[in-house]
Amino acid sequence: MAQETAEQWDPQLYESKHAFVWQLGEGLVELLNPERGEQILDIGCGTGHLTAKIAATGAQVVGLDGSSMIEEARKNYPGNRFTVADARDFHFDEPFDAVFSNAALHWVAEARSVIECVRAALKPGGRFVAEFGGKGNIEKLVSAFYAALDSIHYPAKRNSNPWYFPGISEYSTLLEQNGLEVTFAALFDRPTPLDDGEAGMRNWIKMFAGSFYAHVPPQKQDAFVENVETVLRPVLFREGSWRIDYRRLRIAARKLL
Repeated sequence: MAQETAEQWDPQLYESKHAFVWQLGEGLVELLNPERGEQILDIGCGTGHLTAKIAATGAQVVGLDGSSMIEEARKNYPGNRFTVADARDFHFDEPFDAVFSNAALHWVAEARSVIECVRAALKPGGRFVAEFGGKGNIEKLVSAFYAALDSIHYPAKRNSNPWYFPGISEYSTLLEQNGLEVTFAALFDRPTPLDDGEAGMRNWIKMFAGSFYAHVPPQKQDAFVENVETVLRPVLFREGSWRIDYRRLRIAARKLL
């Protein structure tokens, strides 16, 4: 993810209430199929759990993310290698056999810049395996944000939405325009339950959606969250817990020779 985005995050809240983000990425590691001795880059590694799983296969892995998350990753896995960098602008002297990314690239609207860096980081024939929010992701949630801001008379600012959710065609075209041949692509629904019962939605908004209400005075922010909960409760609250309307794009490509 972009470095400045990660620096605003709370690693402890991420670890305690949103472990599903990396846990749901374990299947993506299977698609990556890392081999012993391979050199692999993990973009948007967060607090390092999937980086460590890849490293456990015998691959040599570098985790890349913003500073607050990397600090937590280094605490979690002091024997692994992590570096602070921006997904839109990074460089390594030695190329990688594969670049991996889970639940991070929807934070970077400048997708072409990311892809250019990925291509430069790969060996010829190297593979790129990623999953992130795809077209239609959290559609109900975003609509509720806009409605809630209107209801408290603080309309969303033009740059409030930090996310990039492409479809298969859009993202595949970007990859192929930049010398990466798409070998697999899928767009699928993944409704995801949140931890902590009634507090689950509030925790998620605090963790991931601060840019939507950053311009709202502190005394009005609880009203914003309560409005979001009211709008979404009939459609996203079931049996005592909230469910997020996730939709994921999973894609694999290889660098052309």
